[in-house]
Amino acid sequence: MTQATKAQVQNDSVDATLDGQALHEVTVSAHKAGRVKTSGLGNMELISSKELLRAACCNLGESFTTNPSVDVNYSDAATGAQQIKLLGLSGTYVQMLSENIPNYRGVASPYALGYIPGPWMQSIQVSKGASSVKNGYESITGQINVEFKKPQATPWADANVYFNSDQKLEANLGANLHLTDKWSTALLGHYEILDKAHDDNDDGFADMPKMRQGSLMSRWAYMSDTYMFQAAVKGLKEHREGGQNVHGHGMADNPYLIDITNERYEAFTKNAFILNPERMTNIALILSGSIHHERSLYGNTPYDADQRNGYASLLFETDFDEHHSLSTGISLNHDWLDEGDGTQYGHAKTDETTPGAYAQYTYKIGEQFTVMGGLRWDHSNLWGSFVTPRMHLKYSPSDIITLRGSVGKGYRTPHILAENSYLLASNRMLWINGDVGQEKAWNYGLSTQIKIPVGERTLELNAEYYYTHFIQQAIIDYDMKPFIVKTYPSTYLPMIEVHKMGDGDKSYSHTIQIDATYEVLPKLNVTAAWRWNDVKATYNGELRQKPMNSRYKGLLTASYAPGLGKWQFDATLQLNGGGRLPDNHGNGLWDEHFKAYEQVSAQVTRFFRHWSIYAGGENLTGFKQKNAIISADNPWSKDFDATMIWGPVHGRVFYIGARINWNI
Repeated sequence: MTQATKAQVQNDSVDATLDGQALHEVTVSAHKAGRVKTSGLGNMELISSKELLRAACCNLGESFTTNPSVDVNYSDAATGAQQIKLLGLSGTYVQMLSENIPNYRGVASPYALGYIPGPWMQSIQVSKGASSVKNGYESITGQINVEFKKPQATPWADANVYFNSDQKLEANLGANLHLTDKWSTALLGHYEILDKAHDDNDDGFADMPKMRQGSLMSRWAYMSDTYMFQAAVKGLKEHREGGQNVHGHGMADNPYLIDITNERYEAFTKNAFILNPERMTNIALILSGSIHHERSLYGNTPYDADQRNGYASLLFETDFDEHHSLSTGISLNHDWLDEGDGTQYGHAKTDETTPGAYAQYTYKIGEQFTVMGGLRWDHSNLWGSFVTPRMHLKYSPSDIITLRGSVGKGYRTPHILAENSYLLASNRMLWINGDVGQEKAWNYGLSTQIKIPVGERTLELNAEYYYTHFIQQAIIDYDMKPFIVKTYPSTYLPMIEVHKMGDGDKSYSHTIQIDATYEVLPKLNVTAAWRWNDVKATYNGELRQKPMNSRYKGLLTASYAPGLGKWQFDATLQLNGGGRLPDNHGNGLWDEHFKAYEQVSAQVTRFFRHWSIYAGGENLTGFKQKNAIISADNPWSKDFDATMIWGPVHGRVFYIGARINWNI
């Protein structure tokens, strides 16, 4: 475990350990899917670079197409914002990390999945349940950590060009250079453009907004036996134009338009001093900061936000012997958020500074038994002092079976408008009812991994159960009845209310997942998974299923690389279960339940020595949510709402692309 501090600064972090395992497994079964259940203490999946090649993976959100644990869908039918769900809950309860540094908070969260280009990524680690206390107190349902391509890796240069049937074009360039035997640098560039609005369902609104995005990252590394240094700076600018297309659907003189501009700048530095390599004794200092500006307009409703974040962490780790290790450290996080629009939501500022300290002890007996206990204390100038306990257990009685358990508490400060700005794509009155407070939850998890020899191959079985119990939560209530608003005398306006859990209210998530992976035929790997979600909260005094949440998910993936691996064929089938929609209170504008639906994606890749070409399709079943935008023909009416999304908002998409990868 103490290798982690050194690895964090190397930017190989978990990757340094996990990539070693991943490469080993890929070598044993080279044509197996790149998703690897790691042998570490937590229930973690490594999505390797090989897995990322199985689909277009234009950005982080699209990288989970073949993953049974993470759900990705659009937040609304107008802005193109995506959101993930883990353990049946919103992605706001997942701690997002880049190179093991907390990132993409507050105003960045609605569009964060599109801010990380797929070709920039070396791997993704998905950790479920209570995570280590090293990275803070915010993880409730898990962590997603992205590792970017390294400047200190074997010298490389690559490029990726992508074009789809919606006329979206993307281009990525990257390269690294070894300046000396210790100094290395890398440059990563990305540009994408979608300059034509598409309205496949002919409702007068663009299914996907016009969009332009450009980003650039510069990285530096210094590696020696006693000191390691990493630094990076990144800049991004994005512009989205959505809303009515105005082609004979009325409102031509006054169309409902959406215009969103985001600018984001990030920087980090990591320093590690190796005091005793034999005992893995290290001291590390990590510093990061970000600045984010958003300027947006939803119809007649403006929303502007400016956010600054600063983070510092000083860590110490050592192995006392082969059985005992200790990690301890202090941290400081500062969030400054200024948001407002000058209309009904007014103007608000949040200024939160949170210093903290933690200690984490690990006891290990060979590869059979490991227990890790962590405790951290933090003090927020807004919420006072709070304590975060977490514990992990791992027991492997044989090479065939591994059992894991975890329990831990998590906290987070909700930024309602910043994290849910897409809710403004609606004429419902968004009512934030009082101070929603700090969110608090316990997470409990059990999982088992079984490897069964079947003939000359191995059948991998995984089963897991997670229970998330909220002590305090900000509830977004779509079920509100029409409400009299004083500024509109005698006018009933539908509402979305955000409020604090009341005394005696409940909110929880039960998740059960089973999956199996097997090489059915030589070089044909198949994964089948099934997940059941029971996510409930108290709405108006009644414990009910969370709306717009699928009750179950089935996944079947196949990957086939015949011969010498010059060709690769990949296909994925998703079955998304039905669920509840918000109460319509008899207005008949939408149903109160949605049915299950299927989606199919496929891709074929041809590999050459230094390049490859690929072609494929997404949502080949062509399924689209009907009535995705309520009252799309009259967007200035009180009933207009583009936020009640539970399924795809656009139909089939076909694409073609080319990758160039040159190891110098």
